[in-house]
Amino acid sequence: MKNQRTLIGLGVAVVVLLILVTSMLVRIDPGYAGVVFKPFGSGLQKDNVLTEGYHVVLPWNDMIIYDVREQKSEENMDVLDKNGLSVSVDISVRYRPLESKIGYLHQDIGTGYQSVLVVPEVRSSVRQVAGRYTAEEIYSTRRQEVEESIITETAEVLKKNNINMTALLIRSIQLPTEIKNAIEQKLKAEQQSLQMKFVLEKETQIADQKRIAAQGEADANRIVNSSLTDQLLRMRGIEATLDLAQSPNSKVVVVGSGKDGLPLILGNN
Repeated sequence: MKNQRTLIGLGVAVVVLLILVTSMLVRIDPGYAGVVFKPFGSGLQKDNVLTEGYHVVLPWNDMIIYDVREQKSEENMDVLDKNGLSVSVDISVRYRPLESKIGYLHQDIGTGYQSVLVVPEVRSSVRQVAGRYTAEEIYSTRRQEVEESIITETAEVLKKNNINMTALLIRSIQLPTEIKNAIEQKLKAEQQSLQMKFVLEKETQIADQKRIAAQGEADANRIVNSSLTDQLLRMRGIEATLDLAQSPNSKVVVVGSGKDGLPLILGNN
């Protein structure tokens, strides 16, 4: 009887121990990280970040787990341009907590950092940047510059608060219909003007090329004409006559009987 009670006692002790040990084991899944809070000790263990796997946490301590995978937030907001015109902007931002800094993130902001920090800061940056440009610049002419400014300013603020912004995209920009139409018509007119300017420049280049070619030809003719003296022509004629005189074809050469005193060639036929 005594041995039976002992065995029962040991069994209960083992079960209690297993329950106690199991309750102290905390599992962190892949893509998550955690920090321990010791209310009766040194408080939040900010510099001791625990990664995936099982960890022993005493029952009176707490494990705070953060999702450190990339997350996304989409925001649609109305902002004012530098002239006070309302512009609707659709933004998509991707971000993740800095794993090594989740203890500091938890201390300063907490697990609700998306609604407390990320969304307000994105909205604030978009409004500030949009206020420095006109609706036309935001919509078309300087859209890339606007997007880069929003990315730079938002990323800087989030990084200071231990959030790494991986991407920010302006998915769409909507203007009042009449403003949008006016901008598109202006851009179309500018494109037509640039096209006409290109055509005129091309025609001017072609005309310049023709003018240069004509001038070159005229200069060449002037040089040739100035070098053709009577004496030179007579000499060239005599040289040609001598060459012909050596030809096997039958002919009679009368020296000095031609025009301007050039030799006269008479053939048998």
